Amino acid sequence: METIHDDIIFTLTDAHGGVELADWSVTSAALGLSGTPFEIVKRTLAGGRQQGSALLTVRAGRLAVTVIPTRGMGIYKASLDGVVFGWDSPVDEVVHPAFMRLGERGGLGWLEGFNELMVRCGYEWTGHPMTDGGKVYTLHGRAGNTPASHVEVRIDRRPPHRIAIRGVIKEKAFKTLDFETVTELTVVPGDTGFSLDDRLRNRGDYASPFEVIYHTNVGRPVLGEGARVVGPFTDVAPFNDAAKPGLASWDRYLGPTRDFDEMLYACRLAAGPDGRTAVALVNAAATLGFAVHYHVAEMPAFTLWKNTDTDKQGYVTGLEPGSNYPYPLPVERAAGRLRTLEAGGEARFRVGFDLLTDAAAVSACLDRIAALTPEASVRLHETTVYRPPLGG
Repeated sequence: METIHDDIIFTLTDAHGGVELADWSVTSAALGLSGTPFEIVKRTLAGGRQQGSALLTVRAGRLAVTVIPTRGMGIYKASLDGVVFGWDSPVDEVVHPAFMRLGERGGLGWLEGFNELMVRCGYEWTGHPMTDGGKVYTLHGRAGNTPASHVEVRIDRRPPHRIAIRGVIKEKAFKTLDFETVTELTVVPGDTGFSLDDRLRNRGDYASPFEVIYHTNVGRPVLGEGARVVGPFTDVAPFNDAAKPGLASWDRYLGPTRDFDEMLYACRLAAGPDGRTAVALVNAAATLGFAVHYHVAEMPAFTLWKNTDTDKQGYVTGLEPGSNYPYPLPVERAAGRLRTLEAGGEARFRVGFDLLTDAAAVSACLDRIAALTPEASVRLHETTVYRPPLGG
């Protein structure tokens, strides 16, 4: 433990310093901090394909959030008032990247570890697998299957004792790529949500393209028959032909449906005066919900993924803000949606998550969304958006 300014800092992992605390914990009581009690616990898993995987959990008042340092600092689950937010994937272990083979299954090997509430897709590329110019692009890139090189916990001594989980994810290849992402997940004890503040840095001497999608996945108990997605949507288009039959009901959900083929929609959302927007998934009774808010300038693309297959197959929907849509990288480049990070440059991505566990919280969230852009209306596009930017 060390103290810098008003922060108490615990280093849990440091690849360069040879530090790895496999099992560790701290509480507000042990630190002599008053206010909403909290505890932070790290544990290393054993057995099966999760051998060596680490979970880092923050429990603060009504809220709990679990991060996976060994899987790109993804968010495994979150809960509020005992209601768990995430989904039930057939992948029932926290698979360590050492057991992942991203090139298997025709480039779909990423799916063998997919079970998180939020997984980062990127940063060298995202999207569906493809081979182009001799280069193989596997599903959704490597960030979500890269163990963090550095992990630390920072706790503010001043009330309300803000807790920050910081991690460093490195994507590097000789003469090709030198990316470093500094992630920070923040929990304020007493709050009912949490936030991310990520900074992607190009450490190389040459400009490099990048892509990022914050693949946020929600299942039961929020998702169910009659659930709906709400936001200031301005444009919605089918991602591919398979999504066209569901366009008229793009914002509503079926119950578990055998042989349901996934449907994706490429969307644009309006922003409020501060440049932020929000999307909420709300259950049919409007008593439970989950909301994502972010900056539109940082992530102008939003993908809605609907996968209402059977419960055992993975009954889930994805609320996915990103710099681009999940077409293969060459398609996004041709469409003019591929961004470039200059040598020494930095791109910032800020995302917040609100957990809604009663009708009052859901109503307040929907009111905030309605106030963002009171006159926003959605245009439904019959064609896909392979090439022109949506709305262009």
